[in-house]
Amino acid sequence: MKPFPATSAALRVTAPARLHLGFLDLNGDIGRRYGSIGIAIDRPSTELTITKAAENVATGAESRRVQKLLRKFTDDGKSGAYAIDVAEAIPAHAGLGSGTQLALAVGIAIARMQGRELSAADLATLGERGARSGIGLEAFVSGGFIIDGGKGRANRPPPLTLRTDFPDRWRILLILDPSFAGVSGEAEVTAFAGLPAFPESQAAHICHLVLMKLVPGLKEEDIEAFGSAVTEIQEIVGAHFASKQGGSAWTSRAVGELASRMRDEGATGIGQSSWGPTGFAFVDSPQAAERLYHSLNEDAKRDGLEILIAHGRNTGASVETLRNS
Repeated sequence: MKPFPATSAALRVTAPARLHLGFLDLNGDIGRRYGSIGIAIDRPSTELTITKAAENVATGAESRRVQKLLRKFTDDGKSGAYAIDVAEAIPAHAGLGSGTQLALAVGIAIARMQGRELSAADLATLGERGARSGIGLEAFVSGGFIIDGGKGRANRPPPLTLRTDFPDRWRILLILDPSFAGVSGEAEVTAFAGLPAFPESQAAHICHLVLMKLVPGLKEEDIEAFGSAVTEIQEIVGAHFASKQGGSAWTSRAVGELASRMRDEGATGIGQSSWGPTGFAFVDSPQAAERLYHSLNEDAKRDGLEILIAHGRNTGASVETLRNS
């Protein structure tokens, strides 16, 4: 994020959702733990507008969370007050990084209004984000396909270790289940604490898959190599988390069943983002995505699910000036 002059104009901030494809190392014996794999996507997104105001006001979607963030970012008594309206929000607790993107969007909006330069890490600290994963921060800053280096001993967000563009032609089919919510907050902390030990051999295998199959497949736009690596990583990590998800790798059984049907019909890279319930599958073209969508959409609706066709987003959040005061 570049420095921005203070302004009294209204600003619009649009922040991308992200998919969490899995962890590199839940064991941590090497000195770093977690290490996340992720992709910024173009939909759903969080879009908000901000103006100066006599007092902090939050309207639209996620107004409660925005009101809390306004207090957090302006509690020094010197930052002024703002009105924020959220026209669109990433679904909460769906595995799409909604909390991180909302916190960063509110934080950068206020910083830009004040003409302050804050890094994504600064904003994450203020918004209390990035405790395990750094992919939400990097998705906000630059978009693309992202791998972070996991948590070390220092109490700061994980460092970025790889960022590259996601292929323009590839599409991602998202499967949303609004009847379920993924684990979050204190429940997430408790769930992580209660997980069994992760075998070092599995962590090593995941790292091997990432370096020698997933990333080269992405770079060469070989979706079979990329997708099969994602599926295998998801199977390993999903089995580890199953004890905290009712004995299944899927938070929503219906999402898992529909994802399996997508694989049967030619999709690859099948899995669940974070704690879900959102599932995903990759295809190599817009035409393949449309074919699968039209083939399965009625069945999805019958089961209370929604299918979205998403692109990888190779740019980060945008900040636009709407008008002069």
